[in-house]
Amino acid sequence: MDRLHCMRVFARVADAGSFTAAAQHFDMTTAAVSRAVASLETHLQARLLNRSTRRVALTEAGERYLRRCEQILAYIDQAEAEAGNAQALPSGRLRVHATTGFGQAYLVPAVVQYQRRHRSVSVELTLSQHVPDLLDEGYDVSLQLSATELPDSGFISHALGTLHSVLCAAPAYLRERGTPHSVAELAGHDCLQLFTPVFPRDKWRLEGPHGVETFELPAASLQVNVAEALGGALREGVGIGALPMSTAVPAMRNGSLLRVLPEYRLQKLTVYAMYASRQFLDAKIRTFVDFLKESIPVVLAADETALSAPGYCTEAT
Repeated sequence: MDRLHCMRVFARVADAGSFTAAAQHFDMTTAAVSRAVASLETHLQARLLNRSTRRVALTEAGERYLRRCEQILAYIDQAEAEAGNAQALPSGRLRVHATTGFGQAYLVPAVVQYQRRHRSVSVELTLSQHVPDLLDEGYDVSLQLSATELPDSGFISHALGTLHSVLCAAPAYLRERGTPHSVAELAGHDCLQLFTPVFPRDKWRLEGPHGVETFELPAASLQVNVAEALGGALREGVGIGALPMSTAVPAMRNGSLLRVLPEYRLQKLTVYAMYASRQFLDAKIRTFVDFLKESIPVVLAADETALSAPGYCTEAT
């Protein structure tokens, strides 16, 4: 017995005062309506309706049960309407994850702009170096950086653009130690190491005018796993380090760092927006990912252009 269906049939019979009218409403036979009500009475072990050839009347038990049925059916209709609207109107809480540096530089401004368009959406943004499990940790969207194509996970992913890292140092360090003009000259400098899941800790692969050149990193006095921490050390003038452009560009704009070997770049990464499924996609997820596809490539391109600004770079050979 479909109890919910039987409750709807019973409520319609009670409201119309007729099995025939209820049958017409549900496009059922009168006999099928009668069986639905009888099944409900059998399940409840209570008579809900008194029937005669001319009219149908609620019993006392039927009146009490009808009130509860109407409340339950109203809640169910409301829940279904809310679920259906989730496919069309963005609202509710959106849980988003991103790596720390990328999130601070690009995602926080994007979230603010998105919420100006969709004020009924609240965003819970988590920034960490940890790569989350979307399903186990309950994130709606995850922004991930990868040097290769993402493995097949069954999730939906959209490439939003690319970013890469550059070598940076403080002006004071370069005045004291000199400016390297080739990859080989890096051997005479203090090279600070950044290690993350996508950034090797023992070498730099630099793409430049001579193709790809590999520089084996010597033992470093400082190794960190967060680009912003490495940027802080570099601003103190302790060496040369590779920073993703999300961290490098703001420091270059305020003059605290300069780009070293500006004809080289390293560690190209693709930015992906990932979510669990395309089927019955919640409107807040769909509109947020669409907004990221619209906005993130623009800011990445602007920072790519900024990296080559003459005032941000040391002199190339």
